[in-house]
Amino acid sequence: MSPPGLVIAAPASGSGKTIVMLGLLRALAGQGVRVQPFKNGPDYIDPAFHRAACGRASFNLDSWAMEPGLLDAITARGSDADLMLAEGSMGLFDGVAHAGASGTGATADLARRMGWPVVLVLDVSGQAQSAAATALGFARLDSALPFAGVILNRVASPRHERLVRAGMAAAGIAVLGALPRRADLALPERHLGLVQAVEHPDLDGRIDAYAAFVGAHVDLAALRAAAAGHLDTAAGTAARTDPPGQRIAIAQDAAFSFLYPHLLEGWRAAGAEILPFSPLADEAPAAEADLVWLPGGYPELYGGTIAAAGTFLAGLRRHAETRPVHGECGGYMVLGEALVDKSGAAHRMAGLLGLVTSHAQRKMHLGYRRATLKAPMANVAAGARMTGHEFHYATIVSQTDAPLAEVTDAEGNAIAETGSVRGRVTGSFFHWISTA
Repeated sequence: MSPPGLVIAAPASGSGKTIVMLGLLRALAGQGVRVQPFKNGPDYIDPAFHRAACGRASFNLDSWAMEPGLLDAITARGSDADLMLAEGSMGLFDGVAHAGASGTGATADLARRMGWPVVLVLDVSGQAQSAAATALGFARLDSALPFAGVILNRVASPRHERLVRAGMAAAGIAVLGALPRRADLALPERHLGLVQAVEHPDLDGRIDAYAAFVGAHVDLAALRAAAAGHLDTAAGTAARTDPPGQRIAIAQDAAFSFLYPHLLEGWRAAGAEILPFSPLADEAPAAEADLVWLPGGYPELYGGTIAAAGTFLAGLRRHAETRPVHGECGGYMVLGEALVDKSGAAHRMAGLLGLVTSHAQRKMHLGYRRATLKAPMANVAAGARMTGHEFHYATIVSQTDAPLAEVTDAEGNAIAETGSVRGRVTGSFFHWISTA
């Protein structure tokens, strides 16, 4: 059997599940529990917070974008843990199809597949016994969904807690904890979600505060007792994540950080050498690299710094003369001619693609993507089919190169953002999750 697990979910975004997740990871790790964190869905930011909280790499699990073998392979990376703990995305049943369907990407879909009971973080502000109706609906909507109970959040007073607990008891819903209202514990956010873990000056102290708060108000023993698991199926050994190069220079700093952890770890496991460098520190990619990869992130916040990074830009252009370069989302924008920030200031970029992007007129692009490559992307051959996710606010001002791929959304609708290819240089707005 694999280690038992739980899913920390909520009825909607903004309910407080991330703070509960981080507090639980740190509090349980402090008790000597080896906790393996996961994140449901395509979130780019939360896994870094999970790692900071418990010291173990966190991986995305996505029933829409990943085949069962890949899900099993990723889950198996926690086989030495005492407890699997997965943070949900959005609301518990929110995915690309109706509740109860498989392969939707919904948190409930993951919980059913893994046999991990759901712990629902429930914002009870503005209601008392009525909160039980919400909890009961989530517990009973899908009879195949394992449900452990609730953690009440934003409780106003001891009297408020008693009333809410009375409603839960009458409905037969277990209460695993009750968190008083604490506005000072909120995590700062920006347009793509939480501010990145690497940008917090006192992240460790902040997570310690979450752990103390959660540890004081959640029954950790009851929580662990509620965990359950599923029978391992050969640990997903048939699933491989083939690297797009043998020696991969990857940009890693506050401007370039959105690369799915399962890809990075999978490339290492397959024998690839990862050579990190920082464009913000004006470092050039390693001369011996056979591929340069620019992940997504927030280059629009550092346009002037990147434009002035002569060593980085010269090294990138020199590499592109003989070997592949690929950029995802923010990295794609940096490969272009120019990037216009939200103030309207234009910053000269690498000029390796005929792309100009702007944040001055923001428009959200969000959702799953399927892509069929029209040209090779590093050592990924033309014709390969990929799943991925797109989330950005940039607008394409001009795009003069050939399209990299045919791209559709989760419902099969054509997407105009096809990516670009010019010689050995490729880029796309979608973040690669897996290859079909």
